[in-house]
Amino acid sequence: MSAESGRRPEVQELFERTGAGPLAGLVVADFSRVLAGPYATMMLADLGATVIKVEGPGGDDTRSWKPPVRGEDATYYLSANRNKRDVVLDFTVAEDLALAQELARRADVLVENFKPGGLEKFGLDYETVSEGNPGVVYASVTGFGGHNPQPGYDLLIQGLSGFMSLTGAADGPPFRAGVAIFDVITGLHTAIGILAALQHRKDTGEGQRVETNLLSSALSGLVNQSSGYVAAGNVPSRMGNEHPSLYPYQPMPTGEGELIIACGNDRQFAILAEAVGRPEWLSDERFAAAVPRNSHRKELEPLLLEALSHRTAQEWYALLTERGLPCAPINTVAQGVQLAEAMGLEPVAEVGSGDRVIPTVASPLRLSRTPVSYDLAPPRLGEDSELVRAWLREVPEP
Repeated sequence: MSAESGRRPEVQELFERTGAGPLAGLVVADFSRVLAGPYATMMLADLGATVIKVEGPGGDDTRSWKPPVRGEDATYYLSANRNKRDVVLDFTVAEDLALAQELARRADVLVENFKPGGLEKFGLDYETVSEGNPGVVYASVTGFGGHNPQPGYDLLIQGLSGFMSLTGAADGPPFRAGVAIFDVITGLHTAIGILAALQHRKDTGEGQRVETNLLSSALSGLVNQSSGYVAAGNVPSRMGNEHPSLYPYQPMPTGEGELIIACGNDRQFAILAEAVGRPEWLSDERFAAAVPRNSHRKELEPLLLEALSHRTAQEWYALLTERGLPCAPINTVAQGVQLAEAMGLEPVAEVGSGDRVIPTVASPLRLSRTPVSYDLAPPRLGEDSELVRAWLREVPEP
């Protein structure tokens, strides 16, 4: 829509990509920082969109979230910013603000995660931008919705949503997840909303506003636990590694080491009972079916632990996997990446060229006709400022 044709050669580089992704030709103005917004725009960039990341003079907060580092770069920043161009614009400087407004006018998609109302004084709010760019898909990411000004950080949402009340041992303190899980989920929700709005624009020519917030995404991401409260009034609590509706579905000690056993149905429990030499469990009305087995887990547990004590976790893993039972050892992140490599999943994508080639975690998307592409290393602060400014200053051909 707004990616003008007839660009001069000196700015054409800004839009060049090696692949022919499904979003090729779209311009995304990325006014977001930290994780939820940048994660969403990286998904769009992987699919071929030209994403222009706008940073203030101090840069994205995550540039200073160290360690760990690769060279001088915080790996946190690297995790959500590949395939993007970067421009530094200071909104307190009139010329820079005018360029930011021009970028918003030309963009197909704008993503921002300022505090609600924070962009109004700069003329970069949805109402103002859409007046000059009626086809824009304008995505706003907030902590608690557009009418609530308080800032949202993933850790706060983990506590406020109830997630931490579910995480940890039953008799211990609540724990946060080891990753900013609701930032990631919100980023995915944002990308989905943008794609839906782009489809609507393709059909009608109309842009629209897309709104996501961390708290709503968290409650959606709690799925069965939040549904248990909403639909049945059940308030779940911490159960350690146990599952409220399935058993066994947790790590369990063996003769040496722990093994995750995941019996999601009665057929899988039958495989387990036969494999550990306890076929009599299948004729025991307490254990044979999922609902009574769940109710009698405390009676089954010592019997199961005794049976598992006769082999190591690795021995059970090999035996049970061969018989088709879902089970797994507890890996480190390094072992997880190595496992994906061994399984041919290609979990690492190197991006960049010359002296700046960055290994990144590959997109999980596999598209047979329009695959993702990896062209640009996460940019240094202001790396493409000259190119972006030249493009925004040129007068589009009529």
